[in-house]
Amino acid sequence: MDVSIFKAYDVRGVVPTQLNEAAAARIACGVLAVTKGKTFVVGQDVREHSRGLVESMIERLLAAGVDVLDVGLCGTEEVYFWTGHTEADAGLMVTASHNPAEYNGVKFVGKSAEPLSKEGMEGVRDWAGSDAPLPVSDTPGTLTRVTDRRPYIDRLMGFVDLSQTRPLHIVLNAGNGCAGPTVEALAARMPSHITLTSVHGEPDGSFPNGIPNPLLPEKRQSTTDAVLAHGADFGVAFDGDFDRCFFFDGEGNFIEGYYVVGLLARAMLQDAADETAIVYDNRMTWATLAAIEEAKGKAVVSRTGHIFLKRLVREHRAPYGGEMSAHHYFYDFFSCDSGMIPWLLMAQLVGMSGQSLSALVADAQRAFPCSGEINFRVDDAKAVIARLEHAYAGQGDRIEIDGLTYEFDDWRFNVRSSNTEPLLRLNVETRGDADLLVEKTAALKALIEAG
Repeated sequence: MDVSIFKAYDVRGVVPTQLNEAAAARIACGVLAVTKGKTFVVGQDVREHSRGLVESMIERLLAAGVDVLDVGLCGTEEVYFWTGHTEADAGLMVTASHNPAEYNGVKFVGKSAEPLSKEGMEGVRDWAGSDAPLPVSDTPGTLTRVTDRRPYIDRLMGFVDLSQTRPLHIVLNAGNGCAGPTVEALAARMPSHITLTSVHGEPDGSFPNGIPNPLLPEKRQSTTDAVLAHGADFGVAFDGDFDRCFFFDGEGNFIEGYYVVGLLARAMLQDAADETAIVYDNRMTWATLAAIEEAKGKAVVSRTGHIFLKRLVREHRAPYGGEMSAHHYFYDFFSCDSGMIPWLLMAQLVGMSGQSLSALVADAQRAFPCSGEINFRVDDAKAVIARLEHAYAGQGDRIEIDGLTYEFDDWRFNVRSSNTEPLLRLNVETRGDADLLVEKTAALKALIEAG
């Protein structure tokens, strides 16, 4: 098989040339070889080829003597939940998240829904790419299917108490991905004064409204339109496997994930002891640090990437960890990322504060204007980073955490190579100076695109 489909954290490849049923079977058996597990959880997203890949995995795992819990169509976080909840040895989610329709992939977790280590991922890759025979047991495993999702929904609802909020109307755009059924299940648990309106809630692997990826500005309009049409308090849009959610205020404006991290940090610290840890990533930091300091928490910085965030959330027993890319991690959710818990917390925060979402983020937006993440396709990322380092050498403070970061009195930037795509990612922020943000972002773009 083509082992180039193995990325830093998961598998992504074109179906069927790179990823097919035979490859899926070998990947599942590679995870078995690494984990030595006896019980596996499997699930799949809405893509038209996902079920075939899952069934191939199930067949091979059963033949190897592994007991399998099949979640069926679900979000990635549901595989995480059921892996932890049932104390399974491993979880496999077939999804390509926001990749184009011809792609599919696999995400992995081990016991307690903990991500496989770099060495574990390499072990899966090496076994899958080898000529090792597929394992066969004299005693086949048993297959069980999840038919009652109440334990998962109960866990989500356990993060909030919405009984005392003001009336709210929330728009939730599933983008024809996997989120729709979970939104429906949560709607049935809402108090009467909270209204949920579902947009593109029907799972459809043909993606009639395009691949759901609200990080792209061109994918946001349908959510903006729905918020305005319904006069909603705020809107939420999900990616395909809903491990990320994206927020829109009552005027339909997209809220940068960076500012959401600070809000959720405040929400999770509200009833916590002083110096309770909150984990955040290094790309943009000042607004998050200010929010954590105001709430008397302890800020713990992390490299970008779910392996690193989850590790620190577990290590520090941090109730929450957030990435500006809209991945939000919760200690009481097996330290995993969820696309559902954040909007429930936001409903509680908006509903109890008496303020709109736009008002809640306004101070941070003014105090710490940011560029948002700007992506560049470059031929040689290392050469570009070296050029930037040369340009700023001896100026400001160079921070050695993830990629290249320079921090000055009134502005900072981070540039790093993507762990999942052939991209260079730039983030810039300032202390209350929108003009300086424009100036410095333009200068950095020119340096990146030079030569």
